[in-house]
Amino acid sequence: MINIDLLKTICETPGAPGFEDRVRSLVLKEIKAFTDDIEIDNMGNIIALKKGKSNQKSVMIGAHMDEIGFIVTHVDTNGFLKFHTLGGFDPKTLTSQRVIVHGKKDVLGVMGSKPIHVMTPEEKNKVPKITDYYIDLGLPKEEVDKLIEVGNPITRERELIEMGDCINCKSLDNRIAVFILIETLKKLKTPAYDTYAVFTVQEEVGIRGAQVATQKIKPNFGFGLDTTIAYDVPGAAEHEKITSLGDGVAIKIMDASTICDHRMVTYMKKTAEKHKIKWQNEILTAGGTDTANIQRMTPGGSIAGAFSIPTRHIHQVIEMVHKKDVSNCIALMQNCLNELDQYNWTFNT
Repeated sequence: MINIDLLKTICETPGAPGFEDRVRSLVLKEIKAFTDDIEIDNMGNIIALKKGKSNQKSVMIGAHMDEIGFIVTHVDTNGFLKFHTLGGFDPKTLTSQRVIVHGKKDVLGVMGSKPIHVMTPEEKNKVPKITDYYIDLGLPKEEVDKLIEVGNPITRERELIEMGDCINCKSLDNRIAVFILIETLKKLKTPAYDTYAVFTVQEEVGIRGAQVATQKIKPNFGFGLDTTIAYDVPGAAEHEKITSLGDGVAIKIMDASTICDHRMVTYMKKTAEKHKIKWQNEILTAGGTDTANIQRMTPGGSIAGAFSIPTRHIHQVIEMVHKKDVSNCIALMQNCLNELDQYNWTFNT
């Protein structure tokens, strides 16, 4: 069973890139009783150690806390806000969507744009751009100035709901992974090697937190933990789907930033088969995750792979994952961490 109440709190807690404070506090509260040591580095990454049977080698798992969001760049003479993106957005999904501006207090706003009734035929056929939007707070300029200033972060306003066998909310990228890592720590007793569960910052703007944390930990083994595309919807060809909801945790083979170590991919697949955990392949030709810097930012590199959660409607106003995929991911991660010392990691030459 999935702890829906905890997942709801994690997803709905704001944390745009560089402004992860609230979600970081929540994570710290959840994991302190299940780890042997916790450190927060200068960037704001949480580095939580779970001691293993051996400290001769180490493992790092990266799950980023930040969510795609925006930042206030201008307040005009009528109190409307202009903004810049923090992470990638599909502009067409923003029309008339509610957002929360995190100023001196949280203020609800709505994404405004030119009404279709006054658009020219050319404008109606044009793909919308981020610059076409503004944020309407429903307040006069003098009230806006008391609460909001340039540099305030902005997040989406969407509560978590259960929809059939799925979970639907904003920020499942990557709060579902934050949830999975927390739940894995709670179940993990004594892993094979010292295990560093790292809740990273600023992934959505360039995998920045993972780079810093990896340089400190210098892990021998590494895992990214993130969402991936599930384009299993009407109109998608079989080869375009990437993954499908409900078909199991995805084991990453590659994405645009990483070719996972083939030894790790094989190990993860064999572990899944051994424990009868449902899994599927993932090859994503665009996009990247913390896996890239976990693999490359330690001297000599780490033997790295990634757990991916199939996600529909990713980087839009809401996202959707399947409950069984989440449970399968927790099970596979737990077993992979426990059995790392039982596999032959040498290259065949």
